[in-house]
Amino acid sequence: MDQTLLLNLLGAGVVLPPLLLFALLGLATLFARPLSEKASAVCTESAVVTGLLAAVAILGLMLATGMRYVPIEFGDWVVIPQERFHFHFKLVFDRLSVPFAILTFVLVGTVGAFANRYLHREPGYNRYFMLFAVFLLGMTLASRAGTIEVLVLGWELVGRSSALLVAFLHDRASPVQNGQRVWSIYRVADAAFLIGAIVLHHSTGAGDFAGLMGSGPWPEGVAALSSSQALIIGSLLLVAAAGKSALLPFSGWLPRAMEGPTPSSAIFYGALSVHLGTFLLLRVSPVIELSPWLSGAVVVLGLASAVFGSMAARVQSDVKSALAFASLTQVGIITAEIGLGFRYVALVHIIGHASLRTLQLLRAPSLLQDYHALENAVGGRLRRPEHIGPKWLSPQVGAVIYRFALDRGSLDSALDAFVVRPFVAVFRWCDQQERRWAACLAGEPIKPAADFDDVEGQP
Repeated sequence: MDQTLLLNLLGAGVVLPPLLLFALLGLATLFARPLSEKASAVCTESAVVTGLLAAVAILGLMLATGMRYVPIEFGDWVVIPQERFHFHFKLVFDRLSVPFAILTFVLVGTVGAFANRYLHREPGYNRYFMLFAVFLLGMTLASRAGTIEVLVLGWELVGRSSALLVAFLHDRASPVQNGQRVWSIYRVADAAFLIGAIVLHHSTGAGDFAGLMGSGPWPEGVAALSSSQALIIGSLLLVAAAGKSALLPFSGWLPRAMEGPTPSSAIFYGALSVHLGTFLLLRVSPVIELSPWLSGAVVVLGLASAVFGSMAARVQSDVKSALAFASLTQVGIITAEIGLGFRYVALVHIIGHASLRTLQLLRAPSLLQDYHALENAVGGRLRRPEHIGPKWLSPQVGAVIYRFALDRGSLDSALDAFVVRPFVAVFRWCDQQERRWAACLAGEPIKPAADFDDVEGQP
C-alpha cells in the first residue's frame, strides 16, 4: 500500500471515531432515543481504542521511516479572497501532536471507564457521555490541528463541553452559576484567540502553522514574523492560553469548575483541558522566541500563577479544590518552562502531570474515606498549620499570606465584577428584548427575566 494513502487512512482513523461517537450519541439524545448504559459504554470504548490504535500506528510508522512531520490535507472549506481568509482543514502529526494524541485517548478511555460505573443509573448518564464525546472530538481536532482555524474549532468544542459539564447537575443553582462563570471567562479567552487568528491571517495571509513556523518541523521551526508582529500575536494567544489554563488573573474560576462530576473534573481540569492553553503556547513557541518581551511575560505569568496556586492549594478545605490549585501550580511551572525555551521538558511535564492528576482526582472519593479512617485510628482530627509561609517568615507575615491564600487573592470578586456580571448583563438585556418582541407578537404581558443576583442567592 502507498505510504501516503496509509497515512491518510490512519489519520482518518484518529479523527473519525470521535466524530462518529458524537454523531451517534448526539442523534440518540436529540430524538429522545437514548442508548442503554452498556451500549453507550461500548461505543465510547470502541471509539477510544480505535483512535488510540491509529495514533500508535502513526507513531510507529514515523519512527520506522524517520519522518517528523506528517500533514494530512482535507482541502479548503471556505475561501474569501478579498478578506485574505480561508478555512483550510488540515491535520498534522509531529513530535508535539502524536504524544498529545496518545495521552488524550489513554486518559479519556480511563476516565470513561470510571464514569461508566460512577454515573451508573444517574438520570444524566447519556447526556454526560454525549458531552464527553464532544470533548473527545474537540481535543482530537485541537491537538492535531495543522491550521489555526482547526485549532479554534477544537478549542471551542472543548470549552463548550467543559462549561456544560460544570453545570451538569442543573437541578441545583450553584453548578449552573459556576458553569456560567466558566463560560463567561472562556469567552474572553476565545475572543483573544479569534482576534489573534485574524491578525495572523492579515500578517501572513494564511493560518497554516507550517507556513507560520517557517522551515523545519516542531520544535525547530523559525516563525515567519517580525519581532513586533510576534509580540502582538503572541500576546493575544497568551491571553487565550491564560483563560483556558486558569493562569493569573483568570484563576478564580478553577475551583468553581469542580462543581461538575468527579470524572469530568479529572479529565478537564486535572488532565487535558487545563493543559490546552500550554499546548497552544507550545505550538506557537517559535513565535514566542522572536520577542524577548513576550518570552519574559510568559515566564513571569507562569511563575506568578505557580506561586499563587501553591499558596491557595495549602489552605483549601476540600480535596478537589486543593487538587485544582495544585494543578494550577504545575501548569504555571510548565508555562514558565515554555517561556524559557524548554519545549521537550514542558511536553514531558504535561504528560506526567496529566496522568498523575487524573489518578489523584479519580482516587479522591476513596482518599477521603481513607483519611477519615486515619483520623479515627489516631483518635482525633489532623490539623493543618496556619503558618503556610517559610519558617523564616514572622507569624504576622505568615498570617497575611494565609488570609490572602484563603481569600484566593480576591480573584473571584474581581472576575465577577469585570467579566461575569457585564457578560451576563448584556445577554440578560438581549433576552429581555427577545421576550418583549415575543410578548408583543403574542399580545401577552411581558415577563421579566430572573436576576443574576437572585439566582445566585438561592440555596
